[in-house]
Amino acid sequence: MAQLFIASEYLDSESRETTPVKNPATGEIVDTVPKGTVNDIRRAIDVAKSALPKWSQMAPSKRGAILLQAGHLILQQERELATLLTREQGKPMRESIMEIRRFVHTLDHYGGMAKSLRTAAVVLDTGRHGLVLRKPLGVCGSIVPWNFPVSLMGNKLGPALLAGNTVVVKPAGTTPLTDLRCCELIDKAIVDAGGPKGVLNVVTGPGSVVGEELLVNPTVRKIGFTGATDTGRRVMQSAAKDFKHVTLELGGSDPMIVCDDADIDRAVSAASVGRFFNCGQACLAVKRLYLFDSIADDFMAKLVEKAQKISVGNGLSKGTLMGPLHTKEQRQEVEEQVEDAVKRGAKILFGGQRPKGDEYDKGFYMQPTLVADVDPASRMLQEEVFGPALPIVRVKNLDQAIEQANNSIFGLGSSIWTRDINRAMAGAERIEAGYTWVNSAQIIYDELPFGGVKQSGLGKEHGEEAIEHYTDSKSVVIATETQSEIIGGE
Repeated sequence: MAQLFIASEYLDSESRETTPVKNPATGEIVDTVPKGTVNDIRRAIDVAKSALPKWSQMAPSKRGAILLQAGHLILQQERELATLLTREQGKPMRESIMEIRRFVHTLDHYGGMAKSLRTAAVVLDTGRHGLVLRKPLGVCGSIVPWNFPVSLMGNKLGPALLAGNTVVVKPAGTTPLTDLRCCELIDKAIVDAGGPKGVLNVVTGPGSVVGEELLVNPTVRKIGFTGATDTGRRVMQSAAKDFKHVTLELGGSDPMIVCDDADIDRAVSAASVGRFFNCGQACLAVKRLYLFDSIADDFMAKLVEKAQKISVGNGLSKGTLMGPLHTKEQRQEVEEQVEDAVKRGAKILFGGQRPKGDEYDKGFYMQPTLVADVDPASRMLQEEVFGPALPIVRVKNLDQAIEQANNSIFGLGSSIWTRDINRAMAGAERIEAGYTWVNSAQIIYDELPFGGVKQSGLGKEHGEEAIEHYTDSKSVVIATETQSEIIGGE
């Protein structure tokens, strides 16, 4: 049975109650985790507060070295961690290994930034110098989702820890196991290097209890949240009481525009991977496909060929390219969105069914699904489709494609495929999204800031900007020469 991780120790919850963690592919119980209570999460927050002075006063270069060492420890257990991730989340082993490596890459990135962090300085006047200091916020709460529980946790831990904050993690109730183990390894690197116990703590349990206390507890200065837009709205409302800093990475309905001069084969591959990776359960997945009329038929025929070759199955089985959806409810939601599109006149090109066979009976499987000629008013185009179903729309030109791409409450990622630099720049400038890829699959880079516009979130993760979101700035004026003080004019 898993336990809470507080002050470098595994502990039982005060409640003594547990929740099962199930494998979405088989329904088997992988492990159980504690139902944390208000007192449990308060204890973790208090421990994090006690660890803050020593951790925040440690040299950034030493904190960076600790992150690098933590990444090394995690890579040593890559296979074990990836297997655990596949069992609790459902994704194929290949994708789990990629996620563990992505997590380590993020830790390495921020560890490597440590020696480049500098204080800004400016000459203000004769005998006056100004400094801008960046100070850690304090205790930070990280609320992590189930679709990429490890890598998305890394987006928060990397900048938070490097900046000198302490952290309490609230993992998703259905995928807490790999997060717990990874945090234990990071903590080992901290303590082995002489850091205090309690820098990094993990409390499992209901969001209404554990997550809510993180939001309302006045000791917590910052919330980093990734999840659904509706939940993000509640996070923002709760955090407003104490004016907490918030970074919200929320839902997306990312458009992919393919022009008539695009490299069709590359774009087809990007659309297939971008939609069906992690069974379509990614904020940055390709979720709306806009094709110029003249290439639409050829493109769709090639995309169907790709979809037909995707083997669906248990993520632990050799050759599986797409695992199950994470929950029964998630699958039902996607099926209902597809059904709504068909009722409005759309045509299913491929999929739309549950795979048949004894090996699929206990899991939440769905075929990769392609739906053409989707009405703009359909749920598939107006909502986020968080699963392996892709709506396809024909457009006459770039103006129409961008207009329809922007007809969404979301604005997270986007892509445009063209050989024309003018079209590429028009897409980059006019598509309403926090990220636009041109002739590229949707790959996130730690070097670049990531975050949405509109109802896809607030703030930035990755890049130097993430450090800014985990620090307060303080202006300092230093007088080096004596002179008369003039305040408010002569």
